[in-house]
Amino acid sequence: MTIRTVAETGSTNADMLLLASRGAEEGLWLRAERQTAGRGRMGRVWTAPPGNLSASTIVRLRPGDPPPASLALVAAVALYEAVRVFLPAEVPAQLKWPNDLLVDGAKASGILLERGGDAVVIGIGVNLTHHPDLPDRATTSLAAHGVAADAATTLDVLAEAFARWLARWRDQGIGIVRSAWLAAAHPIGTALSARLPDGSAIDGLFDGLDADGALILRLASGARHVIHAADVFVLKD
Repeated sequence: MTIRTVAETGSTNADMLLLASRGAEEGLWLRAERQTAGRGRMGRVWTAPPGNLSASTIVRLRPGDPPPASLALVAAVALYEAVRVFLPAEVPAQLKWPNDLLVDGAKASGILLERGGDAVVIGIGVNLTHHPDLPDRATTSLAAHGVAADAATTLDVLAEAFARWLARWRDQGIGIVRSAWLAAAHPIGTALSARLPDGSAIDGLFDGLDADGALILRLASGARHVIHAADVFVLKD
């Protein structure tokens, strides 16, 4: 495992995709102290002021690996494990499909997967000291919960957790990662709203993940609907 740090860049994911195309090996991490053009899912901008964690890593796909999209679960479980090291025990944290870590019900991080050839670049951003005000969702930072975690230390813990879970993903399959993700997620039966890429929305109850990590919603009719891409929101009572 190697961690490189730069003072500033546009996007650690963009940089890592370029490095991957030039032969960079699995296990490399790139962290930027300041990221000026960070990317989120579905073309969104990811705000990353100094003090927050902005980092990306590379996974080189091998024959026999589980589906590449399930690396999102690997990253999420590792991130949850790492953040729990710093959060006080009384502060709740949980995973929300497909790529969010919620701290006390508010978004504290994001994960973005991008592929180039046999390389999957995984970008992870964590609100350590600052969080943006977003119109459609609550956000928070670890600092808002009394945690003084610096980006370099957080990445050290995260990179080690990611390496452990990546090995389990390869050696034992997606099942062990899926089980860990479900244990850290909101309970089965949680009311969710999924906004699909075509602009439509589906509401239902969380009914777990399928064998490949896709979201399963239980609809009012009793039917189970499998979702492979969407923005998902927890519906309040």
